[in-house]
Amino acid sequence: MLEMKLPTETQLSEIYRRDLKPSFPSEELKPLREMKQEMKRGEYRPWCLFDGGEIVGEAFVWTYVPGFALFDYLCVTESRRNDGLGSALIQKLVESERGSVVFGESEIPDYAPDPAMAERRLAFYRRNGAQQAGYDTCVFGVPYRTLYWSDRPVSDEELSHAHAACYHSSMPALIYRKYIQIPWEPSMGVPKKIPWIGQDT
Repeated sequence: MLEMKLPTETQLSEIYRRDLKPSFPSEELKPLREMKQEMKRGEYRPWCLFDGGEIVGEAFVWTYVPGFALFDYLCVTESRRNDGLGSALIQKLVESERGSVVFGESEIPDYAPDPAMAERRLAFYRRNGAQQAGYDTCVFGVPYRTLYWSDRPVSDEELSHAHAACYHSSMPALIYRKYIQIPWEPSMGVPKKIPWIGQDT
């Protein structure tokens, strides 16, 4: 039976190294120590999909702004890919965060290193109930579409305000001003892509 639960610190360390590090470019991966610190402060929920006692996937969210949960990472463990668990993860995440607007970012195909993969990712999210907001973002030099799941109407103004507040709350103002653009449009230019601040192993 599939069940969504929060991991222990030890389990979080294990899946970070087993699943996230092989699945995401190093420049896009939040440091493990930062995840643990935010989890302790109640600002981060690293939801894990359990199949019995085994963790088979992860869906992590930031929870800085009450009523909103910013989708951070979605990952299915390598041995269980192509089992439909990606869709299960999204459904279980939305259920686990019921009452909150779940939202996230997906690379804009025109700017992605692999445009076809970025198109498939957007299509996957849409198949699983995502709505597209009316604004884009640029985070550490990567342009993104904004997607969200909500059981209530949400305006772009409300969502973008919560979106920006999540980043404002998690990093120094100087870093935010230099590397985070919410909302963003192509006329603003694309900053140089850089690693996540504080990257470690």
